[in-house]
Amino acid sequence: MASPRATTSSNAISRRFDALRKESRRALVCYVTAGHPDLARSLDTLQALQEGGADIVELGVPFSDPIADGPIIQASSQRALENGVTYEGVLDLVESAHLTVPVVLFSYLNPVLAAGPNALTRASEAGASGILITDIPVGADPQREEWLGNSPLAFIRLVAPTTPRERMAEIARHGSGFVYLISRLGVTGLQEHTAASLPETISRLRSTTSLPICVGFGISTPAQARAVGELADGVVVGSAIVRAAEEGTDAVLRLTRSLREALDGR
Repeated sequence: MASPRATTSSNAISRRFDALRKESRRALVCYVTAGHPDLARSLDTLQALQEGGADIVELGVPFSDPIADGPIIQASSQRALENGVTYEGVLDLVESAHLTVPVVLFSYLNPVLAAGPNALTRASEAGASGILITDIPVGADPQREEWLGNSPLAFIRLVAPTTPRERMAEIARHGSGFVYLISRLGVTGLQEHTAASLPETISRLRSTTSLPICVGFGISTPAQARAVGELADGVVVGSAIVRAAEEGTDAVLRLTRSLREALDGR
């Protein structure tokens, strides 16, 4: 299995982390589902995330069987599908948004495969910088992994908290951009507390890779973001932002700003 190659689009993520590192700041990575609550408001949500201080936007590709997601993101994906959002519609949204921060497509494997052999190249041309596939563990499908790793997009890999150190090293070696560390077992969703084992898990992962480490799953409040930001290079917030998108753009902007301020210690 080939290691990922650096490209102009994927390097946008590396440049973002380099700039943050020079300022001793942590990355705010915000997830939203493309086409939720509808296409027009989805575009407004992306603009609000950038205005509010997101460093990277994860844009979910709607899928009919999002088994890794909790009820909030599952419902948003179903609504987006009912709105007729397809992979091409996601790329149109990326292109229309004209964001200056990197965009990472967050998807299950099936929608990307169904979009054809040039799906990743088209995503890069539309303005995406990376891709994260939730259901392709390292070594599960070397041919597909090579396709993903050699595309113009950074190939973001997931690491679970129970992953052994040697396996962590292998996952990170076949990824690029950053490593997404899942804070706990289970599906995405809101939670009151982060796992007590998280500091040790981050330390173990950091000993295996020089890639930035971003922690997600369950982070929903400014206090949680600040606490995790003291340990990791970035935090990922998803369900809380998807829920705010239901309320409207102002709610997204308020939440994003509060997370940004917490990470920056203000």
